[in-house]
Amino acid sequence: MAEKRDYYEVLGIPRSASQDDIKNAFRSLAREYHPDVNKSPDAEERFKEINEAYGVLSDPEKRAAYDRFGFQGVNTSGMPNYADIGLGDLMDLLFGFGMGGFGGFGGRSTRAANAPRRGADLSTRVRLSFEEAVFGTEKEVSISRNERCSTCGGNGAAPGTGIVTCQTCHGQGEVRQMQQTFLGSMVQVTTCPTCRGRGEMVEVPCNTCSGTGLERKNVNLNVRIPAGVDDGNQVRLVGEGQPGAFGGPNGNLFIRLEVAPHQFFRRSGNDILLDIDINMAQAALGDEITVPTLDGDQSLRIPPGTQPGKVFKLRDKGVPVLNRDARGDQLVTINVQIPRNLTHEQEELLQALSRTMGREVKIQERSFLDKLKDAFLG
Repeated sequence: MAEKRDYYEVLGIPRSASQDDIKNAFRSLAREYHPDVNKSPDAEERFKEINEAYGVLSDPEKRAAYDRFGFQGVNTSGMPNYADIGLGDLMDLLFGFGMGGFGGFGGRSTRAANAPRRGADLSTRVRLSFEEAVFGTEKEVSISRNERCSTCGGNGAAPGTGIVTCQTCHGQGEVRQMQQTFLGSMVQVTTCPTCRGRGEMVEVPCNTCSGTGLERKNVNLNVRIPAGVDDGNQVRLVGEGQPGAFGGPNGNLFIRLEVAPHQFFRRSGNDILLDIDINMAQAALGDEITVPTLDGDQSLRIPPGTQPGKVFKLRDKGVPVLNRDARGDQLVTINVQIPRNLTHEQEELLQALSRTMGREVKIQERSFLDKLKDAFLG
């Protein structure tokens, strides 16, 4: 053809056509002008023209460039020439009559069916005490997973028998069926229903595993829990999941950790929080008290005049940082207890103390930070 026609005109569609419209138009014209069907002298050239138009308009980027710059905006070299492909393969590619015969667009082949496949992952839960999570421990977990059959060794065949080529597909893993259509003979390719695409079968299935090569077993594993884990963390055991197929690697086992709460301690990241109650005299006069830590009891000096809410830091008495040689701190918050039921002697002493301290109420000024916040926020 001496002069190129507009690609939309070639396919007989408007410029607003959708991708489905473009595909449907090409299908219709492909059936009509493919050289294997249409024997007119100009059929091959016509089909090449249709092929080129479809190659551009079916690609969103090329179509956008063509809409903007015309033929100068697209490079049509390297596009497949469907006129050089047999009609059966063309129908396979465009309409899904079969999945074999056209490289790159094929479906499941024997090689794909027998390709190594990774096993599935498994998961379980382990409950830890607060101390076990902090310092680490070792736990035994029990899981149920598939293991190689102890009777057949994993090949699925009963002892004394072997593996044979599938008689349905003759080792190909797929079966082909010829269909007659108005376009000629079409080949439909499907996965072999007998061997499920493997191309081979066990001669006599193993009674223990029914030919699967696997049997369900309960397995006990020792798991090292590192120091510093927290509730909701996971430990991964590589290769302890379900077995892979056709030489593929095993899956992994994921262990989700659940940490029980402690009677006294709380956790904030790698810090341990502890609340301690002292009486008014200890807060006013000061005292030396003993506080519990995860490493044992430790003395803590309470200076005179300690106010409620005062926080004391015990360095390196917190949780080990996961996979690092470091620890958090223990933060001890002081609460001052106000007695509810005083003895007569205690009441007299407090009244005497009250007379020496006066009854003036002191109104606290707002903090500098509060004033600064008001200045910025209004």
